[in-house]
Amino acid sequence: MDGDHVSWDLVTSIPSNLGNTLPIDLYTAGTKKSRSYAGHVDIDSKVHRGNKNHLFYWFFESQTCSPHVSVADQQELISETPLIIWLNGGPGASSLLGLFLENGPFTISGDATGTISVNPASWNQEAHVVYWDQPIGTGYSYAESREYVHNEEDLSQMFWEGLQEFFKLHPEYAECPVYLCGESYAGKYVPAIALKIDEQNNRAAQKDVPIKLHGASVGNGWIKPELSLRVMIDYVYATGFIGGAQKKKLQESYAEFQKALHAGDMERATKLGNDLVVTTLAYGGNFDLYDVRRWDDLSMGALDSYLNSNDVKSALHVPWEVTWQSADNEGPVAEALVEDNMKDCSGLFAELLGKDYRLLFYTGNFDTACGYQSTEEILSDLNKWGDSTEDEHWFNAPRRIWTQAQGNPKGFVRQYRNLMQVSVPGSGHQVPAFQPQICREMIYNWIFKHPFPGYDPTAAAQGDSFSG
Repeated sequence: MDGDHVSWDLVTSIPSNLGNTLPIDLYTAGTKKSRSYAGHVDIDSKVHRGNKNHLFYWFFESQTCSPHVSVADQQELISETPLIIWLNGGPGASSLLGLFLENGPFTISGDATGTISVNPASWNQEAHVVYWDQPIGTGYSYAESREYVHNEEDLSQMFWEGLQEFFKLHPEYAECPVYLCGESYAGKYVPAIALKIDEQNNRAAQKDVPIKLHGASVGNGWIKPELSLRVMIDYVYATGFIGGAQKKKLQESYAEFQKALHAGDMERATKLGNDLVVTTLAYGGNFDLYDVRRWDDLSMGALDSYLNSNDVKSALHVPWEVTWQSADNEGPVAEALVEDNMKDCSGLFAELLGKDYRLLFYTGNFDTACGYQSTEEILSDLNKWGDSTEDEHWFNAPRRIWTQAQGNPKGFVRQYRNLMQVSVPGSGHQVPAFQPQICREMIYNWIFKHPFPGYDPTAAAQGDSFSG
């Protein structure tokens, strides 16, 4: 840090547990340390005029950069390192869930102590990563007056404004190639924000910071709910969680949902869609929607208590009176987005493909909510852009088995032009939580354009050998 201006949002340490017995030093002497910044950007948004909005971020510099060397002396390395923006879904789910439970530098124990450990599969080993709580009302993000966004246009506008404030505060990262990544309901956030970035870059005022967006990635995305709900019924029937009579009742309920959806009654469609999920789970003995192998949800451990402790808030420059909150499709954030929830946003990805952005879709095969089949069908539809042969090219693109030196396949990979699809076996909804090492390798292979070692089983059946 010698010679650097010390920014007010620098995070020097965080409590190692709820007792704060031994702070974890983030950037001084030791291995795998990195610069970290956290706090709120304050926005007088075009969306909620007269209401001060505060969006929370937590940034981690890549471990390939050194916190002991000044920014000026390694600016070239910093600028050429990819910057991943991570968003959880919900709506209302804090991206700090992704940080502590999936792909961040730290993990939290499942017991009441809230003990923090280093994550050996952190995505910031070779990339900068910033976790954003958005929209307003999610995680640590809040507004002076309780006011929430109601659609993706307002959400993406506010997030653009938040990014502008971040890059003005930290211009050293403004030249980084940016990859916008998220999961679940972020299947709606990601394309809307990516298109907003593209739009604003093309008409940016002189005072604006152009954002060098290179690509976008979605894991188990809630993209086309009408399709996902139909596939959910088929999936739980195929796996034996419901019988034929129950399937028939669910299909009748699904037809009522479709009727409301096609009539444009989005509030009723959202209610019927949510009711359909609840009934499906009840018929199946309340299995975990996000992993059919489980009967309980992925544990948050003591994360709620940890993030609401004043010691942690002080470390992250969060006012003590702000409550960290996270919800999954319930609460005020979800209620405000009720008109948005069941809308089909797959066309936004088609726009991004047409603009030559690189896209990655990955799925865990045990997810009931937003699983493989729905992603497969969405991608088949996406490739009907351009001339009439694109759909055929995507359909016939080799589906390679991504292998490891010993053991089972890591995944199944298909790519055509700027679109990549990866299916990760042994995973539920949150792929980085279930297969952390594989998922980190996947995201790096995609970003850095590394090959996925493996083979085409169709060609192998005809006598071709393994290839890299």
